[in-house]
Amino acid sequence: MGAAAGIVLAGGRSSRMGTPKADLAWHGSTLLHRTTALLARVVDGPVVVVAAAGQVLPALPGGVEVVTDPVEGLGPLAGIGAGLAAVADRAEVAFACSTDLPFLHPAFVRHVLRAVVPGVDVALPHARGFRQPLAAAYRTSLAPLIAALLADGKRRPGMLYDRCAVAVLDDGTLLADPDLARLDPDLDSLTNVNAPDDYAAALAVPAPIVRFGLRTVRAATVGELGAGAVLLDGRLVEDPLTPLATGDLVRAAAGSARAGTRSDP
Repeated sequence: MGAAAGIVLAGGRSSRMGTPKADLAWHGSTLLHRTTALLARVVDGPVVVVAAAGQVLPALPGGVEVVTDPVEGLGPLAGIGAGLAAVADRAEVAFACSTDLPFLHPAFVRHVLRAVVPGVDVALPHARGFRQPLAAAYRTSLAPLIAALLADGKRRPGMLYDRCAVAVLDDGTLLADPDLARLDPDLDSLTNVNAPDDYAAALAVPAPIVRFGLRTVRAATVGELGAGAVLLDGRLVEDPLTPLATGDLVRAAAGSARAGTRSDP
């Protein structure tokens, strides 16, 4: 099998934000759309959203699946477990994250997934001063263990880590990756938006700097390039809401328009 999957938890209560974070607008779509589409760029397996029962989700990229968290209120470990169980027959490892990581970078996701080497069950960033269970990679075979822990009333991610092999990725370990150090030197991939002020600050950050053909431009999505279909990550991309990240190399696909490219930064 060997494939990697993506899991996005969308069922949190968003009490500090005051409105569902999955629905927050982000460069023409939503935070949930951006996060799922970003993972779809990186992984070769399925991308699933774990939602609360009855939760109404915003539009998602094509191919993204929705899984219902069977019991509300059990916390992120339950959501991780539901996601792992949903993809276990199609992937060996999954990157699991929350909805609200607006600056999550493909290089970060790739680095964390690569850290799940033989003998490791979880690759857990411990960066920016905090453990990051919702920006981590998990073997999908952990799903039954998580179910057993939850049935025993053990709901904290740390209770899982006590029972499996964890590779802890601190700031130095993460930034020893030259690609990650170049593309996300401040580990902004781990910036989340818990409150309205966080969201406002994130919206104020300039769009990523990408290379489009022979030009360096700022654009948060393929649509902002004004190019129609493009080649990104070696693939033909036609969805204008596909997110871009700092350092992306983008080329207009043969026959597509190039008018409307944004100005150089």
